Amino acid sequence: MKKIKTEILIVGAGASGVCAAIQAARMGRKVALVEQSPWLGGMLTAAGVSAIDGNHKLPSGLWGEFRSRLYDHYGGPQAVETGWVSNTLFEPKVGERILRDMALSAGDVHLFHGFFPVEVLMEKDRIMGVRFSNDQKQQMEIRALYTIDATEYGDVIALSGAEFRYGRESAAETGEPGAPAKADRFVQDLTYVAVLKDYGPDADKTISRPQDYDPHEFKGCCREWGDEFQKNTIDAQRMLEYGRLPGDKFMINWPRNGNDYFSHLAVMDRAGRLAEIEKSKAVTLRFVYFIQQQLGFKNLGLADDEFPTSDRLALIPYIREGRRIVGKSTLKLQYILHPYSAEAAGLYQQGIAVGNYPLDHHHDKAGIAVDEEYAPIPAFNVPFACLIPQKVRGLIAAEKSISVTHMVNGCTRLQPVVMQIGQAAGAAAALAVEKDRPVEKLNVRELQETLLQAGMWLMPFTDVTPEHWAFKSLQRVALCGLLKGQGKASDWANEFYIFPEKPVTAREAVEALSALNPEFKVNNDLHFPENLEHSLTRQEGVRMIWQALGSPKESVNLFLNDVQDLAVDFILAQNLGTPWIDFEKELFYPKEPMTRSVFAHLIDHLFRPFKKPLFFE
Repeated sequence: MKKIKTEILIVGAGASGVCAAIQAARMGRKVALVEQSPWLGGMLTAAGVSAIDGNHKLPSGLWGEFRSRLYDHYGGPQAVETGWVSNTLFEPKVGERILRDMALSAGDVHLFHGFFPVEVLMEKDRIMGVRFSNDQKQQMEIRALYTIDATEYGDVIALSGAEFRYGRESAAETGEPGAPAKADRFVQDLTYVAVLKDYGPDADKTISRPQDYDPHEFKGCCREWGDEFQKNTIDAQRMLEYGRLPGDKFMINWPRNGNDYFSHLAVMDRAGRLAEIEKSKAVTLRFVYFIQQQLGFKNLGLADDEFPTSDRLALIPYIREGRRIVGKSTLKLQYILHPYSAEAAGLYQQGIAVGNYPLDHHHDKAGIAVDEEYAPIPAFNVPFACLIPQKVRGLIAAEKSISVTHMVNGCTRLQPVVMQIGQAAGAAAALAVEKDRPVEKLNVRELQETLLQAGMWLMPFTDVTPEHWAFKSLQRVALCGLLKGQGKASDWANEFYIFPEKPVTAREAVEALSALNPEFKVNNDLHFPENLEHSLTRQEGVRMIWQALGSPKESVNLFLNDVQDLAVDFILAQNLGTPWIDFEKELFYPKEPMTRSVFAHLIDHLFRPFKKPLFFE
C-alpha cells in the first residue's frame, strides 16, 4: 500500500476542494488533493452544472478569478450570458481546464484521481490521515496535519465519527420560519445533468427509447406538455434556453417536472450509490428522449465533445445536500434575516464567505408537500465556526457539509459560495500549519486578513468593490461591528449595503468610538449638536476621533482653510494616504460631510480594531 505524508490533505476536488488546494498552495503549503472522478471542479464541471448561481455582483476571491478566466477564454461577460438562468454560463470542459491550470500552477499540489475514502485514521479525537481505495482494489494512505472534507456527501465526516445532521430540522429545534413541524430525513433532490448539442436543423440525434419511458412523467415541464390548470408555465424553447451554454449547447438541469431525482445517496454504501446513480441517469435519459421525441427537438443530441464518458452524461451527479457537520456554531435562517440581533450573537463578525442567492430548495421529486414560499433574505456571510466540528480535531468541513441548517443549505450550497468556503478552509489549514496552532484555536481576524489580501469579500456589500479606495477598511470596520450595513431581499440577487458615500451620523460615530474607547465621552468643547441624527462634517468627525484617541498633542500646526485645529493637524500628521486630503495644498475641506468611507478609513488606521484577536469561544 502506498503511504504518503503531507501537510494538508483535501478529500474531494469539487468546487470547494480545488479552491482549498489553490489557496493553501499559494500560501506555501504542501497539499495532497484526492478526487474520485477524473475531473476537478465537482458540480461546476464534472457534474455539468456550468451555470453559476448567484454572486454576480460579489465576485469574491477565487470565484472572481475563475470568472475572469472564463471571460478571457470566451471574449468577455456578454459571451457567457447565453442562458437566462445565470449571468455566467460555460462549457464544463472549459471550466475544468481552467481549474486544473489554476491548481497545477498554485504551488505544491499533488493530485490523485480515482480514489475514494474508506477509513479515517484517528488518534483519540484527532484525524491523522485517511485510507483510500479505488475500483481496482488498490489502497493508498495519506497522513496529514490537517484534513479538509470537500467530498460531495461529507464522507470523511462520517468516517471520522464527527457528529453530523442529515435531513430537515423541525421548527421547534431551530426556531426558523418555514421549517417543518416535525424533523425528517428529507434532503434536496439531486440531478444527473446532460449537455445537449445542436447538430443542425437536418440532424436527427434521437436516442433509443429508454426503458420504462412514459411522457407523462414530465407532465407540466413546459407549456406544450402542461395542462389547462397550470399557471406560469413557459414554452419548450424557453425551457431549453434556461441553461444555454456557449458552443450551441444546452445544460439539462430542469427543476420543474424535469430531471431532478430524490435519493438518500449520501448515506448509502458504495454499492448502493452506484445503483442509485444509474436510476438517476435513467431519469435524465428519459427526459432527453422526451425533449427529442415529444417536443420535437431531434436536432439536439448528447454532446459528443463534452464529457469523457461512454454514455456522454456528466461524470458525477449534482448533489445539493448531504451530511452537514455539527460545528462550533450553526448558521440558522434567523441569523441571516437579522445578523445584528442579539440572538445571532455577532456570528457575522466571523465571516469568511459571502452569498446573495435566495433560499432555493429542490423537493419536488421527494414526494412531500413543501411550502416553497420561504422568507426572502438579504445577502449574507458564512461564519468560520461553521467549518469547525465541535469534537473531532484536525478536520475542516467544506463543500455542502458545513454547519448550517437544512433551510440555510438552500442558499449556501451554490457554486460561488462553496468555492469561497473552500478557499477559506484552505487558508485556515495553511495558517494552522504555519503558526503551529490548532485550527480551532486560530485567531479569526488573522484568517480574515489573509482572505482580504486574497481579494475576498467577507461582508456582502454590493455597493463597495475592491477597486474602492476604502474597501478593506469598510470590510474590517463592519466586521468589528463599528459600522452596520443594511440588507435587502431582491429576488435572485439579494443585496447588502454599507452606503460608503453617505455621511456618518453623530449617533453612529458615538457608538463606534465608544466601542473603541469605553471612556470616550462627548465633550462640551466639541460644540456637539444635541441631535444625534445630525450628519457630521469632516471637522466634527475628526475632532471626535481625536478626542477618542485621548486628545494626543502631536501636531504639525498647519493652517488649513483658516481653521487651525489640533485634531485636523493630527490626522494630517499621520499621512494616511486618503484621497480626501490634498497634502500638497494642505486642504482638508473641513465643512464637507464626513462620509462612512472616510470614517471607516480613519478608525481602521488609527485604532487598528482588526488587530484585536477574535476566537470562537
